[in-house]
Amino acid sequence: MGLNLKDLVVREKTTLETFSNKIVAIDAYNAIYQFLASIRGPDGLQLTDAEGRITSHLSGLLYRNVNFLSLGIKPVYVFDGKPPSLKTAEIERRKQIKKDATIKYEKAVSEGNMEDARKYAQQTTSMRDGMVKESKEFLTFFGIPYVEAPSEGEATAAHLTNTGQAYASASQDYDSVLCGAKRLVRNFTSSGRRKIPNRNTYIEVLPEIIETQKTLDSIKMTREELIDVGILIGTDFNPNGFERIGPKTAMKLIKQHSRLEDIPQIQEQLEDIDFQQIRKIFLNPEVAEVDEIVFSEVDYDGIMNYLVKERSFSEDRIQSTLNRLKKALEKKSQNLDQWF
Repeated sequence: MGLNLKDLVVREKTTLETFSNKIVAIDAYNAIYQFLASIRGPDGLQLTDAEGRITSHLSGLLYRNVNFLSLGIKPVYVFDGKPPSLKTAEIERRKQIKKDATIKYEKAVSEGNMEDARKYAQQTTSMRDGMVKESKEFLTFFGIPYVEAPSEGEATAAHLTNTGQAYASASQDYDSVLCGAKRLVRNFTSSGRRKIPNRNTYIEVLPEIIETQKTLDSIKMTREELIDVGILIGTDFNPNGFERIGPKTAMKLIKQHSRLEDIPQIQEQLEDIDFQQIRKIFLNPEVAEVDEIVFSEVDYDGIMNYLVKERSFSEDRIQSTLNRLKKALEKKSQNLDQWF
């Protein structure tokens, strides 16, 4: 579902180059899900290897990380642990959406409507345990570290920005703001030229950065108050939100009454949710404490063997991509040597 704070936060367009020489903590599940949803064939189906195993996530990790490292960006991926029990309703809701989308996909295919088929196919996207394991193994070939979060990955990513170990957290979801991330960057793993659905038109998607304190100053609220705004709108832990309350109405109510318990018109609905626990999830989440984030050298042979020999990727295409990365890293190394 994701938290709808779009109309409240201060968003500033930026470029990937802005993050050169900076560590960015990426919500791994969020990024890999994007790759699985968007990297597909004309029929809407995900890419596969010679044995029929899905490779869309590996393709996304390859090209996106080559781009990051070429620009001097230092990504660290944060993987989800066990979801909070309050997320069960949202997980079930997502499963139902996938079931409905599967039926619509099959109908669109039978009618020869490939544009709709691709759209519905994206909505059926799910991530399996094997993909998580493969993604972690693949990241090690790039020398890119990953972190195992005890619960929500974006909470640990936000925590890394507050310990100074990461400059920003990266996710499409706004939950990182409620988790207290110093900076959230959206479109980080999906920037670039994108086709508008059902139209022969393309747009350039740019990263956008959100500084939590700048947002709080702009709307004149505390983080605790913004969390209550989020609960009114609807979070992954109370996906239905409150009836007829959108972002601006929610902000108005919290500014008038300061907290959920003091808003007269929602008291009956408030009895049906564990709002205190939701607050705790955002204010005091379970996070991984990371002693040090260590990056290693790129294992070019390892990447070639894994993708070409084991997963049926094109040897010429992978070699060309890795040569581009080598040249970029060598150029950066030479420029750095000039300073000494």
